[in-house]
Amino acid sequence: MADVEQAAGRLKMRLPKAGTIEVVPSVLSADFARLADEIAEISLAGISMVHLDVMDGHFVPNITIGPPVIAKLRKVSDLVFDAHLMISEPAKYIEPFAEAGADHITFHIEVADEPLKLIDKLHDLGCSAGICLNPETPVEDIAAVAPHCDMVLVMTVHPGFGGQEFMPEAAEKITRVREIIGPDIRIEVDGGIDSRTTPIVVSYGADTLVAGNAIFGKKDRVAAINAIRSAWK
Repeated sequence: MADVEQAAGRLKMRLPKAGTIEVVPSVLSADFARLADEIAEISLAGISMVHLDVMDGHFVPNITIGPPVIAKLRKVSDLVFDAHLMISEPAKYIEPFAEAGADHITFHIEVADEPLKLIDKLHDLGCSAGICLNPETPVEDIAAVAPHCDMVLVMTVHPGFGGQEFMPEAAEKITRVREIIGPDIRIEVDGGIDSRTTPIVVSYGADTLVAGNAIFGKKDRVAAINAIRSAWK
């Protein structure tokens, strides 16, 4: 038990301290034929984390990657792997994703019957834990769970596909999430994040900015990351 707790502590510390603004590239918009090269390129910008979009074709209408791909990427990158499970049965799959090398795993409140048990399980596996809510999901649905997480993810588009339009009304929920969890838990925001929307979500209290098309849709990915960074400074 002591070994498990020590492992959990080490991995949880991999998440940057809450309040420090982090740009987290989402591989959903990357070239899947050369993911290792894509991750190596964005690493040149001095990022700490990369967002791995996991979709099952059931909870969302798209299919992406699973544990085997993450395990291969783990061999070529020491970035924090931020795995967002957009799947119908997170309880069934969190262990394989943890074993594959995911450092942080986020699951959706909409499909979690016993979210606190999932959070405890993730911590036992040595991963930090996150809860996510879709644009239509009220913040109060995660109020009892969020304080037990290491990060809360607020979707500002409907999950499933990149390149969607930012939803301002969904972003406004960040303010309420910050009231619930206080200053010591990270708030991640995903969907339509670029240099235009970054100041909005940062002003609401987000500190972890997932960007896909705004980075991988540009020829110079390092410059794209720096453009997002400069938007809040």
